[in-house]
This record gives sequence, C-alpha cells and structure tokens, in this order.
Amino acid sequence: MAHRWTNTLTRNDVTEERLWLNRRQIMAGLGGMAVAGLAGRAGAAEGLEPNSYEEITSYNNYYEFGTGKDDPARYAGDLTISPWSVKIDGMVDKPGEYGFDDILSKMTLEERIYRFRCVEAWSMVVPWTGFELADLLTMAGVKSGAKYVAFETVLRPDEMPGVRYNVLDWPYVEGLRLDEAMHPLTIMATGIYGRDIPRQNGAPLRLVVPWKYGYKSIKSIVRITLTDTQPPTSWNKANPNEYGFYSNVNPQVDHPRWSQATERGIGGGLFAKRKDTLMFNGYDEVASLYEGMDLTVNH
Repeated sequence: MAHRWTNTLTRNDVTEERLWLNRRQIMAGLGGMAVAGLAGRAGAAEGLEPNSYEEITSYNNYYEFGTGKDDPARYAGDLTISPWSVKIDGMVDKPGEYGFDDILSKMTLEERIYRFRCVEAWSMVVPWTGFELADLLTMAGVKSGAKYVAFETVLRPDEMPGVRYNVLDWPYVEGLRLDEAMHPLTIMATGIYGRDIPRQNGAPLRLVVPWKYGYKSIKSIVRITLTDTQPPTSWNKANPNEYGFYSNVNPQVDHPRWSQATERGIGGGLFAKRKDTLMFNGYDEVASLYEGMDLTVNH
C-alpha cells in the first residue's frame, strides 16, 4: 500500500523525560530555538510540549479498574502482563496465538516514535513508542473481503476490580474499519517516554487512534479479529445514542450531555483556559477516509 510512512528512529532515539524537559528549558533560554528532542511522527502534536510521565500515568480511563481517574494507577498493579499473547483470527491467512515477545521481535526494526494528542473531554500529548497496526495485520495476512478489525481487552475479574460492576458489558470491545486500521497514524503502543507502557495505560499492548476519542484506543489487547461485518463496540452497546461506531473527534457534534467544541488540557489545572477542539483532533490527513460521509449521522 502507498500509505506507508517511514523513518529510521527506534526506541533508543527517545529522549528521556528528564533530559527532554531540561533541554526545552535550556533552548528556551537561548531564544526559543526549535528543539529536536522527541522526534518521529508528531502530526497534530507538532510544537506542543508532551505531558509529564506522571500526568500521563496518573489520570486515566480504564474502567476495568474503576471509574475514577486515579483508580487505574491505584489498582492496575495486580494485572499479570507476562506472559502475554494476542489471538488473531477471522479473515486472516495465518490465524493463531501470537506471543507478545514474538510480535516485538518481528517489529523491533520498524519500531518508531510517535507524539500524539489524545482527546476526550480533556486532552494530553503523549510520546508513545510502538509500531503501526498495519504491520501486525500484514504479518497475519488480511484476506480479501475483510472490511473491519475487531479488538478485545483481557478480562480477569480477580485482577480487575472494576469488572465486578455492570458499568459496561465486559469484556471491553472495540472496532475500526479496515482502512482506518491500516492508516499509518493507527499504532499499537508498547511504551511511553521510551519506557514500557504501564499497566494503567494499557500494558503490554494497546491501540492508539489519535484522530478519535480516547475510548476508541482499547487497552491490554488479547484478541484481534478480521471480519466483513461491523463489530460491536463497548460504548456504542452501552448507549448508542451517545457513542457511535466511528467516534471521530468532531467539535461540530455535541455529546448529548456536553459540548465537544472545546477541550481542557491536562496539566494546566482545573481553571486553565479551554481551547477549541480541532476536527479529527487536528489530523487532517485522515479526512479523505470519510469523504462523502455525513459525520453527523456517522458520529
């Protein structure tokens, strides 16, 4: 496919958070010169300072561990993440259980650095490390006729106290259209700031789709299924009037209970000035995926 984006960066090229922040301060003192620090696929996050590791790992939505923003950091430590495998099935040439270490061994040379904005009612800039989902799907072999990719989160009631409550229909499931899944901005994240991704952020492997609302980026994935029918998604099942299948960031479509026209950046405090939400979260390069679609109906 002609969509591929390439560079030569690897996990070793990620600037440590401490050095990154210090370097920004030093460069600012020299007259605000551009800082090359964390490079790679920045997209709509270009020029925006990443949030701190503490902010990224302490303010999370991961309802399997509770509905509070600090519940995942408090309770996710009990989640067993090694060994780990992902079942890839459905319309693929090579279905089976793929061990996490085996996946990484095949992706290491292509592992890249991404600095993406994540948006819900709040936003933060996260320096992910990972690889394109397209690489993993290509490894499994996508069969002709496949149109969608379905995902499933691990379900372990003994390790996930939040699933004792019927907040959602467990296990958590998500889905993308195949062309969305194969887009180079769609990644499987394995780390943050060059460190292994923490449990509360979706260890050891999670989806990141930066032009969609955060709940589309399913965490701790154990199953990926290629299918020719649109798969169910957890929030759409819970309340289809509020959460559509696509869930693209669209400031022109209000959530029934709040406006999505503005967002609050994490790290600026509760009284920080809100800013306008950008269409597709600022990732204009994905607009062509939705040409001819009514994005009010297909929300």
